[in-house]
Amino acid sequence: MDIGAKLKAARTAAGLTQEQAAAALGVSRQTISNWENAKTYPDIVSVVHMSDLYAVSLDHLLKGDAALSPYVHHLAASTDEVASRRRQSFIALVLVYLGIWAFSLIVFWIFAGGSDAMGYWIMFLWILLPVTTLVISLLIGRNGYGGRRKWLTCPACGVLYALAHYATFSAANMAAFGRFYLPSCSMFVTGTIISLLGLAVGHVFSRRAGRT
Repeated sequence: MDIGAKLKAARTAAGLTQEQAAAALGVSRQTISNWENAKTYPDIVSVVHMSDLYAVSLDHLLKGDAALSPYVHHLAASTDEVASRRRQSFIALVLVYLGIWAFSLIVFWIFAGGSDAMGYWIMFLWILLPVTTLVISLLIGRNGYGGRRKWLTCPACGVLYALAHYATFSAANMAAFGRFYLPSCSMFVTGTIISLLGLAVGHVFSRRAGRT
């Protein structure tokens, strides 16, 4: 018995019509019909909801029959696709951050003269980069990109934030006065804290959304 036949048998045993099941699951009657006739496959979340609605176990719906192999392959392919999209989204966020970070350095060396140094300091190091760090970290935390390793975003942002300062003001001062400075630890701490705040807020939003 394939997944469609099992879903139809479970619905019938529960005494529900396709219309009633569709209303309870928030889908159309045609969608229920397509699932039961194996024209399309339900996602795993819908199967879990149908398990509750029809009062049958997931083992009963998903195990014990070679005919379920196409559906298992469908779930595997869907999982791989979701994972791929998540990786692409994460990479896109990283590239956006690196692009803005690089842009801030380019603007300093090409456009910011001595009289513009303070304006650059305020605009990029205390507005643009902090806001970018906060928003990117929030999105990473909200979407759970990187799993547990997402917390490595914090020191990574701290390093980039410190390097932004070191590759601009510190480098300009070293060139002007012939002195050597180490990267600022305070800038590293600032970038790390901003990223940590964004990740924490995003993580909280993600957990609350998971409870609803």
